[in-house]
Amino acid sequence: MERVEEALKAIEYPNVQSVQIIFNCFRQRPAGLFFAQAKARKVGILARVPLASGLLSGRLKRDSQFAADDHRQFNRHGEAFDVGETFSGVDYESGLEAVDEIRKLIPEGLTVAQFALRWILMFDAVSCAIPGGSGPRRWKRTARPAPSEPLPDSAMDGVRRIYEARLKRLVQPAVVNPDSV
Repeated sequence: MERVEEALKAIEYPNVQSVQIIFNCFRQRPAGLFFAQAKARKVGILARVPLASGLLSGRLKRDSQFAADDHRQFNRHGEAFDVGETFSGVDYESGLEAVDEIRKLIPEGLTVAQFALRWILMFDAVSCAIPGGSGPRRWKRTARPAPSEPLPDSAMDGVRRIYEARLKRLVQPAVVNPDSV
């Protein structure tokens, strides 16, 4: 799922055991009401698109090229399918700028991808993150375990501030009463 409203509706059905939802440093809205409701109902959360289509891998640059059949090439603005899927709904340049800021928060010894995955796992409502990859070499690189020690509060607060200042307006609809959704 992409939208919190869809996820909230899904967990109303009996016997729902888990929900996949886009959740990462660029898409933080699920951490509010949805995480609380899922936890209360004992529904597992699988974080989809945890690396924002590679933006949070730390490997993409302004001049990165994508194959013609790669969704990052043909769906940058949601032309082919949901706007929120590719790059988690963040435009490429804004995403790269946010990654540059996130790099300043990363504890020594961690890659951007490890940091991004560990950030997700800091939320106790999340059962697991399910990163993708475009081939065995990338899967091996991404599959390196995230550290088990918690990220510092300063890093968690820093990611939240970057989201609030740079990304929230791009991915989160304006809501009259934010506690209602």
